[in-house]
Amino acid sequence: MKSITAIIALSLAILAPAVTAAPETGAAKKKPNPQKVFKKKDGDKDGHLTKEEFLRGAKDATKREKLFKRKDKDKDGKLTLEEFKAQPKAKAKGKGKAEGKTSK
Repeated sequence: MKSITAIIALSLAILAPAVTAAPETGAAKKKPNPQKVFKKKDGDKDGHLTKEEFLRGAKDATKREKLFKRKDKDKDGKLTLEEFKAQPKAKAKGKGKAEGKTSK
């Protein structure tokens, strides 16, 4: 019995560093560099992203299009690097309705 316990303990001591050194997947993903993403998406290299360039490769084009509209602050139909990097403000729930009041 002592030898089995010793073998298990030795096995754990040998394998533990290998298991803890395994790279994490999923949760600890690094955020991409916005400048690099912008340059990659800017197909014509004019320093702006058109809606078509912004939507290219999107999984959900409808959501991406809404995001494009929120980021395009000057409404010129293209994003500058500054607009691209800026975090859009979250949409307010119940926008346009006063709290606690109902329309007649």
